[in-house]
Amino acid sequence: MISAPQKKYLLAPGPTPVPAEVLLRMASPTIHHRTPEFEAIVASVREQMKQVWQTSQDVITLAASGTGAMEAAIVNTMSPGDAILVVNGGKFGERWMKMGKTFGLDVEELKVEWGKAVDPAQIEAALTKKPQTRAVLVQASETSTTVLHPVEAIAKITQARDALLMVDGITAVGVTDMPMDRWGIDVLLSGSQKAFMLPPGLAFIALSERAWKATETAKLPRFYFDLKRERTNLHANTTAYTPAINLIYGLSQALDMILAEGLENLFARFARLGEATRAGCKALGLELVAPDAPSPAVTGIYTPKGIDSGAVQKYLRYSLGVEVAGGQDQFKGKILRLAHLGHIDTFDIVTCISALELALSKFGHDVPFGRGVGAAQSILATGLPAAGARS
Repeated sequence: MISAPQKKYLLAPGPTPVPAEVLLRMASPTIHHRTPEFEAIVASVREQMKQVWQTSQDVITLAASGTGAMEAAIVNTMSPGDAILVVNGGKFGERWMKMGKTFGLDVEELKVEWGKAVDPAQIEAALTKKPQTRAVLVQASETSTTVLHPVEAIAKITQARDALLMVDGITAVGVTDMPMDRWGIDVLLSGSQKAFMLPPGLAFIALSERAWKATETAKLPRFYFDLKRERTNLHANTTAYTPAINLIYGLSQALDMILAEGLENLFARFARLGEATRAGCKALGLELVAPDAPSPAVTGIYTPKGIDSGAVQKYLRYSLGVEVAGGQDQFKGKILRLAHLGHIDTFDIVTCISALELALSKFGHDVPFGRGVGAAQSILATGLPAAGARS
């Protein structure tokens, strides 16, 4: 028997699917970056990014992964020996810690159970105990544990103190409301391969006035990630170094699509997709990793007892063509992570839950076929237009 070609579904929390419109824009001929034509694109992107970040500040684009923006946040605002408080509730909180230690900072760890959100009162207590703390570093959406941390509440605490708030918004910006200026976030960063519907390769970062003031006295070394140099160039509608030209073409197209939908509509759509995913999983009797503070970008589920999540992940990938993410470190072999951000829509969620039903049945789990899909559809239907409507 000859196997039929298998259609692929990318439903992991990064990289996420890239729309055809963005792919086509990226396929445009590469032009030189020191030209009026490219400067016009940079100028347009500059203004659009401010809208998505909900800030009056410049959003700087770097040719790097999101980790590059995390490093830029630290080296542009801190000096050797500065005290920082890191919320460590997952793999990316650990990354903040490793970076801080690498650059010789005095790193205080606020350890949070995986699957739980940080309690702002713990941050308040830590800052009271150590008032010389220069910055609080946290993920908005901790992708490894599928938790959404209470950034707005944390910002109220840091705004009342001489401490910057640095937020990794890699799976939050463009997914959920994260108004940088209104909340008082001092550093907010993201990456291209998440909500921005692009391949990996671009990092984005914006600094508040407080954070820009900190750059004047920061003594950590930086060269490629010198944000003052990048901001000077951005004001001339260019970049300090050779940019990822065709990725920026794609970013321009993606921003057109995001802003055409409208941020309020975008956030509501991802909230609905997340709610539908969780409803579908719970209808199958699956336990959520973060039931109390679920991320709007990705849902984590424990596989049934005795079923290795890595084996289910491989079955989904190779037998059904559905790519989801597995667990890391202490969650390895225990959880699956199902994405609902970027260019993921209603029928991607239906496909994901349906594929999960099929896969789990192959591993001996008693699956009531259609129950998970039906639960998801009951939520998804609330976002559909009325019969006869045209949109």
